[in-house]
Amino acid sequence: MKAIKYLFMGALMIGFSTQSMAQDGSQADVNAVKNIISSKPADIDKQMKPFYKANKKNADNLVAFGRAFFEAKDTARAREYARYALETKKNKFAPAFILLGDIEALADNGGQAAEQYNQAIYADPKNPEAYFKYANVYRKISPTEAIAKLEDLRAQRPDIAVDAIAGRIYYNANDFDKAMHYYDKADRSKMEERDLSDYAMAAFFKQQNQKSLDIAKEGLKRNPRHAAFNRLAFFNSTDLQKYDDALMYADALFNKSDSAKFSYYDYTYYGNAYNGAKQSDKAIEMYLKALQQEDMDNKDKRAGVIKQLSDAYLEKEDFPNAIKHYQDYLSNIDKPSANDLAGLASLHMQHGSSLTAGEQIAAYQRADAAYADLANKYENAMEYATFMRARVNSQMDPDQSKGLALPYYQKLADVLGPKADKDNTDKARLKESYHYLISYFFIQKDDKATATKYAQKLIEIDPESTIAKQVLEMQ
Repeated sequence: MKAIKYLFMGALMIGFSTQSMAQDGSQADVNAVKNIISSKPADIDKQMKPFYKANKKNADNLVAFGRAFFEAKDTARAREYARYALETKKNKFAPAFILLGDIEALADNGGQAAEQYNQAIYADPKNPEAYFKYANVYRKISPTEAIAKLEDLRAQRPDIAVDAIAGRIYYNANDFDKAMHYYDKADRSKMEERDLSDYAMAAFFKQQNQKSLDIAKEGLKRNPRHAAFNRLAFFNSTDLQKYDDALMYADALFNKSDSAKFSYYDYTYYGNAYNGAKQSDKAIEMYLKALQQEDMDNKDKRAGVIKQLSDAYLEKEDFPNAIKHYQDYLSNIDKPSANDLAGLASLHMQHGSSLTAGEQIAAYQRADAAYADLANKYENAMEYATFMRARVNSQMDPDQSKGLALPYYQKLADVLGPKADKDNTDKARLKESYHYLISYFFIQKDDKATATKYAQKLIEIDPESTIAKQVLEMQ
């Protein structure tokens, strides 16, 4: 496959057949030679002699014979007939040099192929095919040099749409910024469908969703059954939160596009569109299909879809399934982040708020354990985890009779109180901690001295605190 990379991409780039056609009405000879070659006779050189003699002054036909051999993978004879054509034209015949370049490209000799294409340019500076193929050879080695050659073509042939080809080269080199630069300069109405598709894809990769959508729509005007255009219109509409449009384009992709093949990514986006449209059950169906696709071949992909599946269950407030799939998500990533662990605790909290009595306490206990795990694994999340444990335990002990939240609010007071540069978050957490501590010691323990101590601390960060003022006035 590697050996034909230049030729295959070159054929796509040119957009027209590379075969030279006979110019003197002797196309019959070309067809006859093709028939001989396809039959693979043992005496092929003998059968070719009369055709060579009849066409030895016809460089076009000689190259056509060589091209027929080339297409049959007989590069030795293809090279021979290219040389015959050059002899006839005194080494100034671009199609022959192009054929020689193709032969070198087939052998994966990129440098020698480029040299032959350059010879073709010298022989005929206005022949666009040689420029295109030279640029194709260099598109991965040096996209800059490839574009420079296309600029030479622009100077020779202002009528040729060079910018779209330049955009294609940079797109294939994964340089989407430069691809967009050239595509932006090209006339969209004259672009080939593949360039319009790549243009829309480059804009999508650069998160220019509205632009990508507009380009895809232009493509759909030409070809409503084009899978790539429908897919890009679908993806961009989803990202732009135009969910009704997204579902329309999704239907077109899955049911009204030619030669469409689907990946886990398509089903994932379908799920996203349904989720955005508040159709959680259908979103779940699509995420489950995504997980069944053959290209779901690594844990990272799987984890991302499972997380979205959990979110879809959360959207419909199915907390048990949201938690189940979230735990599955955590097991599919190598090292859950602090935010990942906090997400599980938050789900348990939300679940608890939907329950009553013993079931609620059990859910809050699971949330407390999750926040404890967060604090143990991420030191920089300790203050947040401690604050959330204080809140969870307050939910389990709303009248403060058991003092479940006491150790966590005390820890926050001890850690945050001495900080010299308290930010707004620190102050908010301290205020809540001091409120709890004042109430607990004043009401539950009848310890006015300790309550007063915390009231004094509270008044320092919140001079207008009514609770702090009331406690201090009692002294």
